[in-house]
Amino acid sequence: MDSVKWFKSSRSGNNGSCVEVARLHKDAIGVRDTKAQGRGPILEFTQAEWAAFIDGAKHGEFDLTD
Repeated sequence: MDSVKWFKSSRSGNNGSCVEVARLHKDAIGVRDTKAQGRGPILEFTQAEWAAFIDGAKHGEFDLTD
């Protein structure tokens, strides 16, 4: 995973409370916690799963309403 380029949002602060995202290979997107500084677990999603998540986020599917 050393050759993988990880990205975090430009809106993230420097407090370490964010996640990083990377394309791991052709059909895999990885998500990891920045606090682990590259040593923690990586959640892996297919391209289709990631696209569904992004679409849901854009359309307010995960907005808290309470």
